[in-house]
Amino acid sequence: MEQIGFDFGVEAPRKLTKVSPARLATFEDCPRRYRMSYLDRPSPTRTGAWAHSTLGAVVHNALRALFDLPVIKRVPQRAMALVAEHWKDAGFEDTDQAARYRARAKAWVAEYVEDNDVSVDPVGLERWVSAPVTLEPGSGPSLIIEGRADRIDQRGRELVIIDYKTGRRAPDEYEARSSQALALYAVAAARTLRTPCYQVELHHVPTGTIAAAEHTEQSLKRHLQRADETAGDLRLATDTLNAGGDEDVLFPARPGRRCSWCDFRPSCAAGQEAGPAAQPWELLAP
Repeated sequence: MEQIGFDFGVEAPRKLTKVSPARLATFEDCPRRYRMSYLDRPSPTRTGAWAHSTLGAVVHNALRALFDLPVIKRVPQRAMALVAEHWKDAGFEDTDQAARYRARAKAWVAEYVEDNDVSVDPVGLERWVSAPVTLEPGSGPSLIIEGRADRIDQRGRELVIIDYKTGRRAPDEYEARSSQALALYAVAAARTLRTPCYQVELHHVPTGTIAAAEHTEQSLKRHLQRADETAGDLRLATDTLNAGGDEDVLFPARPGRRCSWCDFRPSCAAGQEAGPAAQPWELLAP
């Protein structure tokens, strides 16, 4: 299968918008949170650390460090030691809870190393990838997609995007296929590394589940079209704000359950009214 046939031309007849999967997801989820995250300066007051985010970061950092080691040292015992080296207690209820989850994280990465082939060097770890994208034939690129992929492997003549997960629920194939982030990383990795990329995988470290999906040119194009539409809305709102537009009209809050654990809850009255604040450790897997 040939890599997706998008025109990566250099002409830019209209203003280019740089977007990352995180920026697009934030704007779609809550425009006000996008504004507070990326536009407001100085940055509004945030909550403190969240334990589930701390846990996820530790596991990501430990696995990244593991693949930086020579193959002979990529063993379960070293993976556990790397969890201890990268561990932080931020967001946990107390030291006892932090110690329990530190032990869990050690067991997770040890089992991951036992059950998966870690002898092959990835072509990218926390690799920055970027690509200008053109969706309309004969026109210049309308956006630049960029971001940092957890891991990029090469299998045969193609690349594979791998994203680590540590949440409560194991993902499935539908989640891997519907992930805009993975699809955009696949397109950007293919451009950056000049190698076809269609396979995307979610590796749920707590359960060992690997949810995989194989994209086609058509499915990648659907993700790109959605990204282009969101980027257009984002660009228009930002330009109008810079021209003196009303920030609350252009970047409205979208109150919901997520307001309970939003980082900007202290600075958002609508979020505070949506429901009670979550405790920093409430989103940890039981």
